[in-house]
Amino acid sequence: MAPPVRYCIPGERLCNLEEGSPGSGTYTRHGYIFSSLAGCLTKTSENGALPVISVMRETESRLLPDVGAIVTCKVSSINSRFAKVHILYVGSTPLKNSFRGTIRKEDVRATEKDKVEIYKSFRPGDIVLAKVISLGDAQSNYLLTTAENELGVVVAHSESGVQMVPISWCEMQCPKTHTKEFRKVARVQPEFLQT
Repeated sequence: MAPPVRYCIPGERLCNLEEGSPGSGTYTRHGYIFSSLAGCLTKTSENGALPVISVMRETESRLLPDVGAIVTCKVSSINSRFAKVHILYVGSTPLKNSFRGTIRKEDVRATEKDKVEIYKSFRPGDIVLAKVISLGDAQSNYLLTTAENELGVVVAHSESGVQMVPISWCEMQCPKTHTKEFRKVARVQPEFLQT
């Protein structure tokens, strides 16, 4: 008979660090592992090591990007016509499996679409907030847009590996070297900021 499923809530103490190591959906404090999600507790152990304690949401596996959804994605490659991305979050919910997306040149911004240059908007490794405008199928990716002030690059690293600071809607600056790089910068709304 399968063991009963244990449900837990955010902040619930699960066990001490001698009984297991923290996995996804958990955090440690004062020598204990706590749940950071509401969901099912799972323990997995390999090769006699301490079990990995993790908390999984039941809805995670069924969550898919939908038209109109705000998604967080990471740029994987760019060319002159579009940027390819991996969708990591829908809203604030992490996805178990990343989905592929495409931001076409004409969907980067709302004005002067003909003057858009992808390499002045995104670089591989950038974290971007975008909106789903069309669903993908087996052959193609989700089509995404950043043509709103609130959408665009939220995290970018300079060539020296330092996280850059936005200085305008189209530029970010490295705090270490003070070099400026072009990006389609998002005006991040307060509800997306982590405190």
